[in-house]
Amino acid sequence: MKKLLLAPLLALWLGACAPTQSVVQVPTFEVQSVRLTGLSLPSGPNPATANITLRLRVGNPNPVPVRLANIGGQLILDGENVGSVNLPNVNLPARGEAEQLANLSLPVTLQTAGAFLRVARGQQVAYRVDGTFTADLGVLGHPTFGPFTFTQGVWQQPAILPF
Repeated sequence: MKKLLLAPLLALWLGACAPTQSVVQVPTFEVQSVRLTGLSLPSGPNPATANITLRLRVGNPNPVPVRLANIGGQLILDGENVGSVNLPNVNLPARGEAEQLANLSLPVTLQTAGAFLRVARGQQVAYRVDGTFTADLGVLGHPTFGPFTFTQGVWQQPAILPF
């Protein structure tokens, strides 16, 4: 009789010692749309700028809600870092997602002008968003994770420049 009771307990104990899959999974990031809405030329002390609207979907594969205190990244076009993207206070429901909108005004430099002009002319440009995120874990603190490549792809939109 004792052997019959020990067998299930031994199976439970061995199962607890077996390696398991990671409990916490990293959020997912997906660009829903990216749009160059305007280019301005330098004017006096004001530099040339590119105005961009970036719509990002952030997914939470975990069974508990998560609050990201900040998502910080760099927008890379054709291998050139064109500027920063910061999305504060992203609340993610358990096994759900949230859409975030970033309106960016980025400086246009000699290194980045070519990529912005190609986008403005309706040509394809490779993009990537690299960065980190900070989770708000309450009393456990605010750890930062990354760097990661959040998302990458090809950016092409209808031309906004006639030449």
